[in-house]
Amino acid sequence: MKIAIIGAGNLGLAIATGVLHSNGATTMYLTKRNTTEIKDFEKYGNVTVTSDNQEAVKKSDVLIFAVQPGHFAAILEQVKDLLTENHVIISTITGFSISKIEEIIGSDRYIIRSMPNTAISVGNSMTCLCTNELGKKRIDLAKAIFNRMGHTLEIPEDQMQAATVICASGIAFWMRLIRATTQGAIQLGFDAKEAQELAMHTCNGAASLLIESGSHPEEEIDRVTTPKGCTIEGLNEMEHQGLSSSLIRGIVASFEKISHIKKG
Repeated sequence: MKIAIIGAGNLGLAIATGVLHSNGATTMYLTKRNTTEIKDFEKYGNVTVTSDNQEAVKKSDVLIFAVQPGHFAAILEQVKDLLTENHVIISTITGFSISKIEEIIGSDRYIIRSMPNTAISVGNSMTCLCTNELGKKRIDLAKAIFNRMGHTLEIPEDQMQAATVICASGIAFWMRLIRATTQGAIQLGFDAKEAQELAMHTCNGAASLLIESGSHPEEEIDRVTTPKGCTIEGLNEMEHQGLSSSLIRGIVASFEKISHIKKG
């Protein structure tokens, strides 16, 4: 694949790193207004660093846009006359709908929206994807790219805001749970470094169990709870204090906020 990443900031570079480390591109263009800090990527040999978006578009088939939302429309205007029937446009820009993209470059293009989270930087993103009608023919290509950096799920575009809350904001929610577990471990006598290590790897193990087994969370909970045991005692106390309710209310509040921002 000939890939261009238009906007090589933190997200763009994370995507570039994931693709390059998995040999997912025959050639890659990285664009940024100030290219000095990304020149090191040229060490890969098949990477060209440039500030010229038009050059990158001309030399590539897959265009991944990772620019600031306020710059996206102008960049699309800049390159739209260079787009061919072979180009696949993948946008990572939050809140910029497919219909807005189509207004600028037309509906006769392969258009895909992707919503990765910050775990893409360690190759473990949960990335949601949606497409326009024509883009459905290239969704497997987009999945192949982002599956190199985690896991993908295709969803309708009207669920992208909800997915942003669960997957992007969700990173912060899980971090807070890990922090709370760390604090609990410190109270039980572990030092801070040990406490965080225990919390992180237990969280990772819990998720891995569900991924590998396909089990429902309650099935795995049942495996570690015994009658009158310490696990059920702790779980019940957490529920008495509103653990599940607080999480759900927080998710809903976050969704209401993002919906209000979009309307504003």
